This record gives sequence, C-alpha cells and structure tokens, in this order.
Amino acid sequence: MIDIELGAVQERFADIVWAHEPIGSGELVKICRKELNWKKSTTYTVLRKLCEKGLLQNVDGIVSSLISREAFYSLKSEQIVEDSYQGSLPAFVSAFISRNDLTIQEADEIQRMIDTFKKEE
Repeated sequence: MIDIELGAVQERFADIVWAHEPIGSGELVKICRKELNWKKSTTYTVLRKLCEKGLLQNVDGIVSSLISREAFYSLKSEQIVEDSYQGSLPAFVSAFISRNDLTIQEADEIQRMIDTFKKEE
C-alpha cells in the first residue's frame, strides 16, 4: 500500500524523480544539490523514506517510481475529497468553483469531461 501523505519537501523530491526517472542515485544527489541545496545524506534519507512509503524504489543504485506522478496526484485528490467533503465530489466541485470564477472555456472543458466519463445507470 502506498502512503500518499507527503510533506512539501518529499513531494518536491518525488517530482524530481518523476521528471528524471529512471535515474542513478549519484545523479539524483547532484540534482538535489543543485535544485534543493541538499547534502548527499539528506537525499538518501528522503529517498529511503519514500521507498518505505512505497512510492519509490532504489534497485542497484537506480531510482524509479512505483506509481506514476499522475496516479499519485489522482489518489491524493481522491483522499482530499474523502477527508474534506465526506467523499462527495459535487460538494468539492461546488466549494472549488464558488471561490474561482470559471471561464466559458473551462466550463465547456469540464462539461466535456463529465460527458465523456458519465457512467451509464
């Protein structure tokens, strides 16, 4: 089971891995030094934690994800709806759009998505 509860730093690290995977752990250390100003030990500590959470793997020094970025953020979105809106997608959408005016193009795009994914009763 994947633990999708990540802090901002862990999420940023995962984004780096997703952008470069598969990536050698040495190269990952270099990228993290440049982008996050991390020491080697910090990179390996965060990597180990995300491997323990079931998000990443480090096999023979090659780091890759066990779940895609898209799948992770989809799970995270589902968890937000479940935790904050008692699982009600309409309540989530209502809360979101009540504070953000939709353009006609956005409304049309959302309607197309609904039409595409609407389940037969």
